[in-house]
Formats: sequence, C-alpha cells, structure tokens
Amino acid sequence: MPKNPVWLIDASIYVFRPWFVRQPIPLDRDGNPVNAVLGFLRFVYNLLQTEQPQQIAFAFDTSLKTSIRKDIYPAYKANRSPAPDELKYQFQLCRDFLDALGIVQTASQHFEADDVIGTWAKQQQAIGTPCMIISGDKDLTQLVGEHDIWWDYGRRTPLPPGGVKKEFGVWPQQIPDQLALAGDVADNIPGIPGIGMATAAKLLQKFNSVEVLLSRIPDIGLMKTRGAKRLQGLVEEHQATLRLARQLTSIHSEVPEVPIDLRRSEKDLPKLQALCDTLQLTEQQFKLWVNV
Repeated sequence: MPKNPVWLIDASIYVFRPWFVRQPIPLDRDGNPVNAVLGFLRFVYNLLQTEQPQQIAFAFDTSLKTSIRKDIYPAYKANRSPAPDELKYQFQLCRDFLDALGIVQTASQHFEADDVIGTWAKQQQAIGTPCMIISGDKDLTQLVGEHDIWWDYGRRTPLPPGGVKKEFGVWPQQIPDQLALAGDVADNIPGIPGIGMATAAKLLQKFNSVEVLLSRIPDIGLMKTRGAKRLQGLVEEHQATLRLARQLTSIHSEVPEVPIDLRRSEKDLPKLQALCDTLQLTEQQFKLWVNV
C-alpha cells in the first residue's frame, strides 16, 4: 500500500499572484489592502478541501537581502524590488492564518523557500514518502524523485519525473545544469550568451551534466547539431560564468532547524476567529475554515 503523500508548498508565488490582481481591492477592518491574503486563502482552502492532505507544510521567503546565494554572487535577484510594507503585512497575515489552522509554516533568514522544501523533500524521500511539490517555479522540478510530483496547482498538469523530461527536455536532476547553461532571468543568474533552455537540453542529453561538459569541451564541436563549433567556443569562453551559475541553481537540502513533523495539529479557534474578524470574513466563512 503506497504511503499518502506529503504536500510541500512554495507559498510566496500563491501570495504574489493575487497581489497583482488590483481591482477591486478588498480591505481589512483597519483599511489595509488584503487582496493577496484573500487570494492565498482561496488557494489554501481549495487545496485542503479537495486534496485533504494529512501532512502539509508551507515554506516562505523572508528577504531579498540575505541568502547563501547572495554570499556567492551579490547580484543574485538584484533585479527584484523589495516587497512594499503593505505586502509584507499581508504575508504575515498568511503565515498567521496557517498557524491558526494548525498547519506547519516556516521561513529561513539565510536560505530560500526552495531550500526549505528541498530539505523537507530529502527527509521524506529518505523514509519512502512521496512528495507533492506545489510551486509555479520550474527550479523546484529538480527535487522530483521517482515517486514525486511537481505541480503548479490549478494551473498546469502535474509532472512526475517523466513529465519533467517531456516538458523541459532533461531529467529532474539535470534541471540545475540546464538553468546554469541557459541562465535564469527571473533570479538574475547569468548563463552562457546564446544558449537557451532547448540548446542546454541538447547539450545535457549528450554530456549528462555541466561537470562532464566542462571536462569534454572539444567534443562539443563534434556534435551533429547546427552550430556545434560555435557552441564549443561559447562554452570555452564562458567556463567561469557556467561554474558560478551552477553554484546558484542547485537547491540545498540541509537547512538547519526546519520543522520535521509535518502533520496538521489542532486549530487555534480563538486566533482563527480573530483573523477572520480582521479580514472581515463572515461567520459562515469562519465556519468553513473551522471544518476544513
């Protein structure tokens, strides 16, 4: 009998999406915008009601200013603006609401949500528990093991390992190499100019990894693909960039002090009622949350 999966949620994207849906903007009882919170809670309610997970945990990002990747490459994510105060307020409400529901949620000052999820995934995979990795970020497809699924919930088809291969042209464990070759504009990670995701996939189908590729650069020019000699020259010229990028694209799976027990606990009903009052939810909506 297969184990029930653990649900690992990359929370931030499901807060940001409704944040950008600006009209009309609902307000809490103090007049603060709560569009991101309410959108996030719709996502959470739908997931809990439909999937009824026994184990579930949410990972949040806390800062663009500090991370292990910024230590390596200060320009990492430098293209992103800090969250405005009104969005930070909404993020905190999301986290408080999960706490009130008895759902595990956490964040790290020095690691990203990806790394927290990577740590949870490694722990669960070690004991044979399948993981449902819920995210809109393709970076997290690298965590998909034999029995796992990556899923941008409600938007895309769930992807097992073979689905990742079909979608991106490489196996999950090759995703960090593909992103290092092509670069990642969203995270401001440099790649090799002129190499996109499709070309990176072709290179990895031949050489399997960046490490092997860099050890066999002359063989790139012998590939039966258009522009092989040009590709060889690009890799030769940008070896240092590729090595740097490869350090940035790999998810860490040893984040200290993350919660280990991901089972839901008892709801804190007074806290849940107070949050529903703050968000100006109805008594009927409060009861729906009590019973989910």
